[in-house]
Amino acid sequence: MGKPNVPTKLGRWRGLHAFLFVAATLALLVCTVTLSKFYSVRSLLTSEKVCKCDGPAIFGQTRSEVRLTAESIVQKIKQEISEIRKLSNESSSSPLSTVRCGTFLLHILGLVEEIQASLSLFDEAHQQKNETKDIHPLSRPKQQSDEGGHRQENEIDEEAHPLSRPKHRSDEPVDFFLTEEIRKYVRIKPNRLGRQNFMGANGTFTSIGHACFGMKAELEEYMDYDVGEICNDDWRLAQYLMIHGCDPLPRRRCFSRAPQLYTKPLPINESMWKLPDNRNVRWGRYRCKSFGCLANSSSGKGFFKCADCFNLTHHEKPRWIEPSNSNLTADFLISEVIDLKPGEIRIGLDFSVGTGTFAARMREFNVTIVSATINLGAPFSEMIALRGLVPLYLTINQRLPFFDNTLDLIHTTRFLDGWIDLVLLDFVLFDWDRILRPGGLLWIDSFFCLKEDLDDYLEAFRMLSYKKHKWIVVPKLDKDDREVFFSAVLEKPPRPFR
Repeated sequence: MGKPNVPTKLGRWRGLHAFLFVAATLALLVCTVTLSKFYSVRSLLTSEKVCKCDGPAIFGQTRSEVRLTAESIVQKIKQEISEIRKLSNESSSSPLSTVRCGTFLLHILGLVEEIQASLSLFDEAHQQKNETKDIHPLSRPKQQSDEGGHRQENEIDEEAHPLSRPKHRSDEPVDFFLTEEIRKYVRIKPNRLGRQNFMGANGTFTSIGHACFGMKAELEEYMDYDVGEICNDDWRLAQYLMIHGCDPLPRRRCFSRAPQLYTKPLPINESMWKLPDNRNVRWGRYRCKSFGCLANSSSGKGFFKCADCFNLTHHEKPRWIEPSNSNLTADFLISEVIDLKPGEIRIGLDFSVGTGTFAARMREFNVTIVSATINLGAPFSEMIALRGLVPLYLTINQRLPFFDNTLDLIHTTRFLDGWIDLVLLDFVLFDWDRILRPGGLLWIDSFFCLKEDLDDYLEAFRMLSYKKHKWIVVPKLDKDDREVFFSAVLEKPPRPFR
C-alpha cells in the first residue's frame, strides 16, 4: 500500500518546492525594487533640496507606503518560514531544497528588516533636522560657551555618529551569519521613542568579538536554541569560543542550567575554609564529580596550575600568611604588602588561577577583592562564589570592566607566565595601569619564565616606570635551574595632567 503513495508524496514536495521558489523570487524582486527606490531617493533627500512634506514621494510612493510594503513582505516571508519549519518537523528527513529555501527566505527577511530599520532611522534624523538645524544629537560633543564664558560639552556633531552618517551597509555582521538569533543580536537596535536615550545614544550597539567571524560554525551552534527554553549544556563550547577570541560572546535568550538539587550555601563564617556541598554544582563535563575529588591531590584532576587549590586546609590556608622557603607559596606576605600603604588598600582585583583564597585572606584585612578566573578543568567560579566571594568570569582577551584610576590593588599569580607574547603583555599591563589609581599597587606574584627570556619580560614591567617596593628573582626548584620566578610589588606614579 505504501508504494502507490510515493509519486504522490514526491509530487507534493515538487509542488511545494515550486511554490516556495516562486514566493522567494517574488520576495527578492520586491525587496530589490524597494532597496533601489529607498537608496536612490536617500541621496536626493540628504541634499539641501529636501521635500518638507510629511511623506516625500519615492517614485510615486511615500515613505509610509514603502514601509507598509516592507511590513507586508515581512509577514508573508514569516508565514512561509513557519510553514517550512512545520513541514521539516513533520517529515523524518527534510529535503535539501526545503532547507535552502528556508535559508534564502531568512536572508531576504533580514534585508527587508534592515530596510524597515533604515526607514525609521531616516525618519528620525529628518524629524530632528526639521526641529533644530544647529544641534545634532547623534554625534560627538562640541565645545559651547555658557553665560560665564566657559566651554560646555552639549552640542553634537552629526557626522561622527554611526547612526547619523550615511553608510552603504549599516549591519554588515547580519549578512555573515545565518542563525536567526545571531542576526537579531548584532543588528543595531534603534530607540523606540525616536530620540536619544539617557546615555546620549540613539540606539544600542550590541557587539561580539572579532574572532567570532572565524568561528562561525561554533558560534552558530552556541546560538542555536529555543527562545525561552533551557539552554544547552554547552558551557565548555562557550569557554572555548571565549579563549579563542570570540569574546565578548553574544547574550542569549534561554535559561541557564542550574544544579539538580541546589542547597543553601554555608554561612559566611564557615564558607571560607570549608568545602561546599557537591549538589551546588552542575558538574557538567568536569573530570571530578565532587569537591572531595578535587581536594584529593592524587586524583589527577583539574588544571595543572591549580592542582591543590581545592585543598583548603593544608595547601590554601597558609598562603600569603605563613613564610616558606619553597616555591609552593608566595614570596611576599599580605601583611608586608598592606604595611606599604597603611589604610589605603581597600578594593582590588585578583587576576589569577585559583579558588579565591587570596580574596578570602584579604577580606581578613578589610580589603574587598574581585577574583577574575575561568573554569579550566574544574568549577573555579562556582567554588569562589560558594565561599562567599565575587567571581569575575573573564579571559585575558578582554578589556577589564573597570573605570580609569579606580582600584587600589591588582594581584596576579601563576597566570601571566613565560608563555605570553610580549606585545600582548604590554596591552595587559597598560590596561592594568589604566584601572589602578595613582599610588595603587601592582603585585606580581611568582611570574615564572625561562632564564633566557627573563630580561625581555622584566623590561616590560620596567616600562611602566613604577616605584619598586619589592623586587626579587629566584630559581624554580623543579626545573633543573632552567626557569626562574619573578615577584614584585610596584606603585603607580601620579602622572598629573600636563
